[in-house]
Amino acid sequence: MGNWWCGPARECPNWTGKLSGTSPPNNGDLMAWLLIDNSNTRTKFALGDSEGLHEWRRVVPTADIVSAEFLSSLLHDVSFEAVMICSVVPGKGEIMKLFFKKWKNLPVHMLDASSPLGMGIDYPNPAQIGADRLANAAGVVSRHGVPAIIIDFGTAVTFDVISAEPAYCGGVIAPGLGAMSDYLTKKTALLPEIELEEPSSAIGKSTVHAMQVGAVIGYRGLVKEIIARVC
Repeated sequence: MGNWWCGPARECPNWTGKLSGTSPPNNGDLMAWLLIDNSNTRTKFALGDSEGLHEWRRVVPTADIVSAEFLSSLLHDVSFEAVMICSVVPGKGEIMKLFFKKWKNLPVHMLDASSPLGMGIDYPNPAQIGADRLANAAGVVSRHGVPAIIIDFGTAVTFDVISAEPAYCGGVIAPGLGAMSDYLTKKTALLPEIELEEPSSAIGKSTVHAMQVGAVIGYRGLVKEIIARVC
Protein backbone atom coordinates (compact mmCIF):
# COMPACT_ATOMS: atom_id res chain seq x y z
CA MET A 1 0.00 0.00 0.00
CA GLY A 2 1.85 3.06 -1.26
CA ASN A 3 5.15 3.82 -3.00
CA TRP A 4 8.12 3.59 -0.69
CA TRP A 5 11.45 5.35 -0.46
CA CYS A 6 13.47 4.20 2.52
CA GLY A 7 16.46 5.84 4.10
CA PRO A 8 18.02 6.90 7.39
CA ALA A 9 15.89 8.97 9.74
CA ARG A 10 16.33 10.62 13.11
CA GLU A 11 15.40 8.61 16.18
CA CYS A 12 12.26 9.32 18.23
CA PRO A 13 13.36 10.78 21.57
CA ASN A 14 9.96 10.32 23.23
CA TRP A 15 9.33 6.67 22.35
CA THR A 16 8.68 4.53 25.44
CA GLY A 17 9.59 1.18 23.91
CA LYS A 18 6.00 -0.13 23.90
CA LEU A 19 4.83 -1.82 20.72
CA SER A 20 1.46 -0.93 19.26
CA GLY A 21 -1.55 -3.10 18.75
CA THR A 22 -3.67 -6.07 19.56
CA SER A 23 -3.96 -8.98 17.16
CA PRO A 24 -6.81 -9.31 14.64
CA PRO A 25 -8.64 -12.62 14.26
CA ASN A 26 -6.32 -15.52 13.50
CA ASN A 27 -7.56 -19.02 12.79
CA GLY A 28 -4.31 -20.45 11.45
CA ASP A 29 -1.23 -19.45 9.51
CA LEU A 30 -2.89 -19.94 6.13
CA MET A 31 -6.10 -18.12 6.93
CA ALA A 32 -7.29 -16.42 3.73
CA TRP A 33 -7.71 -12.65 4.09
CA LEU A 34 -9.37 -10.16 1.80
CA LEU A 35 -7.13 -7.10 1.94
CA ILE A 36 -8.64 -3.71 1.02
CA ASP A 37 -6.78 -0.45 0.44
CA ASN A 38 -9.53 2.19 0.39
CA SER A 39 -7.98 5.48 -0.75
CA ASN A 40 -9.52 8.72 -1.94
CA THR A 41 -9.31 7.97 -5.66
CA ARG A 42 -9.12 4.19 -6.05
CA THR A 43 -9.82 1.15 -3.90
CA LYS A 44 -7.65 -1.93 -4.28
CA PHE A 45 -8.72 -5.48 -3.35
CA ALA A 46 -6.37 -8.46 -2.99
CA LEU A 47 -6.32 -11.91 -1.41
CA GLY A 48 -3.49 -13.03 0.83
CA ASP A 49 -2.32 -15.25 3.65
CA SER A 50 0.84 -15.62 5.73
CA GLU A 51 2.76 -16.79 2.64
CA GLY A 52 1.97 -13.70 0.58
CA LEU A 53 -0.51 -12.26 -1.89
CA HIS A 54 -2.57 -14.42 -4.24
CA GLU A 55 -3.08 -13.76 -7.94
CA TRP A 56 -6.63 -12.39 -7.62
CA ARG A 57 -6.70 -8.58 -7.44
CA ARG A 58 -9.15 -5.82 -8.36
CA VAL A 59 -8.97 -2.02 -8.58
CA VAL A 60 -12.13 0.12 -8.70
CA PRO A 61 -12.90 3.84 -8.41
CA THR A 62 -13.66 4.62 -4.77
CA ALA A 63 -16.71 6.62 -5.86
CA ASP A 64 -18.26 3.38 -7.20
CA ILE A 65 -18.44 1.77 -3.74
CA VAL A 66 -22.00 2.76 -2.87
CA SER A 67 -23.90 -0.45 -2.16
CA ALA A 68 -23.84 -4.06 -1.01
CA GLU A 69 -24.87 -5.07 -4.54
CA PHE A 70 -21.70 -3.56 -6.00
CA LEU A 71 -19.45 -5.35 -3.51
CA SER A 72 -21.29 -8.65 -3.91
CA SER A 73 -20.85 -8.50 -7.68
CA LEU A 74 -17.16 -7.62 -7.34
CA LEU A 75 -16.41 -10.46 -4.93
CA HIS A 76 -18.76 -13.21 -6.07
CA ASP A 77 -16.00 -15.46 -7.43
CA VAL A 78 -13.56 -15.43 -4.48
CA SER A 79 -13.52 -16.99 -1.01
CA PHE A 80 -11.86 -15.74 2.17
CA GLU A 81 -12.23 -16.08 5.92
CA ALA A 82 -11.58 -12.57 7.20
CA VAL A 83 -11.23 -8.99 5.99
CA MET A 84 -8.61 -6.31 6.66
CA ILE A 85 -9.61 -2.78 5.61
CA CYS A 86 -7.17 0.11 5.37
CA SER A 87 -9.42 3.12 4.76
CA VAL A 88 -8.92 6.88 4.59
CA VAL A 89 -12.50 7.45 3.39
CA PRO A 90 -14.68 6.85 6.48
CA GLY A 91 -18.03 6.66 4.66
CA LYS A 92 -16.78 4.04 2.20
CA GLY A 93 -14.96 2.14 4.94
CA GLU A 94 -18.18 1.86 6.93
CA ILE A 95 -20.14 0.64 3.88
CA MET A 96 -17.62 -2.17 3.43
CA LYS A 97 -17.42 -3.02 7.14
CA LEU A 98 -21.19 -3.38 7.42
CA PHE A 99 -21.36 -5.40 4.22
CA PHE A 100 -18.83 -7.98 5.40
CA LYS A 101 -20.37 -8.20 8.87
CA LYS A 102 -23.76 -9.04 7.36
CA TRP A 103 -22.41 -11.15 4.48
CA LYS A 104 -21.48 -14.54 6.00
CA ASN A 105 -20.76 -12.73 9.29
CA LEU A 106 -17.08 -12.43 8.42
CA PRO A 107 -14.60 -10.95 10.94
CA VAL A 108 -13.53 -7.47 9.86
CA HIS A 109 -10.45 -5.63 11.12
CA MET A 110 -10.19 -1.89 10.43
CA LEU A 111 -6.50 -1.03 10.43
CA ASP A 112 -5.61 1.73 12.90
CA ALA A 113 -3.02 2.57 15.55
CA SER A 114 -4.31 -0.25 17.78
CA SER A 115 -3.54 -2.87 15.11
CA PRO A 116 -0.50 -5.17 15.47
CA LEU A 117 1.97 -3.09 13.47
CA GLY A 118 5.27 -4.42 14.75
CA MET A 119 6.40 -0.98 15.93
CA GLY A 120 5.79 1.57 18.65
CA ILE A 121 3.89 4.83 18.20
CA ASP A 122 5.62 8.05 19.27
CA TYR A 123 2.76 10.43 18.46
CA PRO A 124 0.58 12.50 20.82
CA ASN A 125 -2.73 11.33 19.33
CA PRO A 126 -2.24 8.03 17.44
CA ALA A 127 -5.90 8.06 16.31
CA GLN A 128 -5.04 10.95 13.98
CA ILE A 129 -2.56 8.91 11.95
CA GLY A 130 -4.03 7.83 8.61
CA ALA A 131 -4.48 4.09 8.17
CA ASP A 132 -2.64 4.26 4.84
CA ARG A 133 0.40 5.77 6.54
CA LEU A 134 0.36 3.10 9.24
CA ALA A 135 0.11 0.37 6.60
CA ASN A 136 3.09 1.80 4.74
CA ALA A 137 5.08 2.01 7.96
CA ALA A 138 4.24 -1.55 9.02
CA GLY A 139 5.23 -2.83 5.57
CA VAL A 140 8.60 -1.10 5.67
CA VAL A 141 9.32 -2.31 9.22
CA SER A 142 8.49 -5.87 8.18
CA ARG A 143 10.12 -6.01 4.76
CA HIS A 144 12.81 -3.33 4.41
CA GLY A 145 14.26 -2.46 7.81
CA VAL A 146 14.65 0.69 9.86
CA PRO A 147 15.34 3.54 10.37
CA ALA A 148 13.46 4.79 7.33
CA ILE A 149 11.60 7.62 5.65
CA ILE A 150 8.57 6.45 3.68
CA ILE A 151 7.19 8.60 0.86
CA ASP A 152 3.81 7.76 -0.64
CA PHE A 153 2.76 9.68 -3.76
CA GLY A 154 -1.03 9.75 -4.04
CA THR A 155 -3.81 12.32 -3.87
CA ALA A 156 -1.59 13.72 -1.12
CA VAL A 157 2.12 12.98 -0.76
CA THR A 158 3.00 11.77 2.72
CA PHE A 159 6.37 11.46 4.41
CA ASP A 160 6.56 9.16 7.45
CA VAL A 161 9.53 8.67 9.73
CA ILE A 162 10.31 5.35 11.42
CA SER A 163 13.09 5.20 14.01
CA ALA A 164 15.51 2.36 14.65
CA GLU A 165 13.62 1.08 17.74
CA PRO A 166 11.31 0.80 15.60
CA ALA A 167 8.70 3.46 16.32
CA TYR A 168 6.46 5.64 14.18
CA CYS A 169 7.63 9.23 14.86
CA GLY A 170 5.35 11.36 12.67
CA GLY A 171 5.80 12.96 9.29
CA VAL A 172 4.66 15.44 6.68
CA ILE A 173 1.55 15.77 4.49
CA ALA A 174 1.69 17.85 1.30
CA PRO A 175 -0.58 18.19 -1.75
CA GLY A 176 -0.11 15.47 -4.35
CA LEU A 177 1.43 16.40 -7.70
CA GLY A 178 -1.87 15.94 -9.53
CA ALA A 179 -3.84 17.86 -6.91
CA MET A 180 -1.39 20.74 -7.01
CA SER A 181 -1.49 21.10 -10.81
CA ASP A 182 -5.28 20.64 -10.93
CA TYR A 183 -5.70 23.41 -8.35
CA LEU A 184 -4.06 25.95 -10.66
CA THR A 185 -6.44 25.07 -13.49
CA LYS A 186 -9.54 25.21 -11.29
CA LYS A 187 -8.65 28.46 -9.51
CA THR A 188 -7.47 30.52 -12.49
CA ALA A 189 -9.26 31.71 -15.62
CA LEU A 190 -6.52 31.22 -18.21
CA LEU A 191 -4.27 28.38 -17.07
CA PRO A 192 -5.04 25.12 -18.96
CA GLU A 193 -4.92 21.49 -17.90
CA ILE A 194 -1.51 19.97 -18.52
CA GLU A 195 0.08 16.56 -18.97
CA LEU A 196 2.58 15.85 -16.22
CA GLU A 197 5.81 15.16 -18.07
CA GLU A 198 9.47 16.12 -17.73
CA PRO A 199 9.98 19.67 -19.10
CA SER A 200 12.67 20.16 -21.73
CA SER A 201 14.27 23.00 -19.73
CA ALA A 202 13.84 24.85 -16.43
CA ILE A 203 12.74 28.07 -18.16
CA GLY A 204 9.25 27.80 -19.59
CA LYS A 205 8.78 28.97 -23.20
CA SER A 206 4.99 28.66 -23.14
CA THR A 207 2.24 28.61 -20.54
CA VAL A 208 2.08 24.80 -20.58
CA HIS A 209 5.88 24.50 -20.47
CA ALA A 210 6.06 26.95 -17.54
CA MET A 211 3.37 25.01 -15.65
CA GLN A 212 5.23 21.74 -16.24
CA VAL A 213 8.39 23.29 -14.82
CA GLY A 214 6.52 24.44 -11.74
CA ALA A 215 4.80 21.11 -11.27
CA VAL A 216 7.59 18.65 -12.03
CA ILE A 217 10.80 20.48 -11.10
CA GLY A 218 9.13 22.45 -8.33
CA TYR A 219 7.65 19.30 -6.86
CA ARG A 220 11.00 17.57 -7.02
CA GLY A 221 12.42 20.45 -5.00
CA LEU A 222 9.63 20.10 -2.42
CA VAL A 223 10.45 16.42 -1.93
CA LYS A 224 14.21 17.02 -1.70
CA GLU A 225 13.82 19.83 0.84
CA ILE A 226 11.52 17.84 3.11
CA ILE A 227 13.89 14.85 3.02
CA ALA A 228 16.84 17.13 3.81
CA ARG A 229 15.04 18.70 6.79
CA VAL A 230 13.81 15.38 8.18
CA CYS A 231 17.21 13.71 7.87
